[in-house]
Amino acid sequence: MEAGRSQSVAPSYLGWSIFNTLCCCLPIGIAAIVCSCRAQNANTAGESAIAQDASRTAKILNVIGLVCGIILLIIIIAFKTTQK
Repeated sequence: MEAGRSQSVAPSYLGWSIFNTLCCCLPIGIAAIVCSCRAQNANTAGESAIAQDASRTAKILNVIGLVCGIILLIIIIAFKTTQK
């Protein structure tokens, strides 16, 4: 690596992935955890292109998982309030 260039570190979104797994959508959350760990490992190994790709995938999966969780919560609340 050249002295003038700094290597960027891609965010792993591991905390968000764990939250999504536990609270929102289990299957999507597990996939997000896998991608988050892949991003962390690539950052550690200095493979910034792989880290950026895995980070982007983890972020997309986390957004999808969060949206699915919110929609599911709205549906559950709607069913609970209309059953009375």
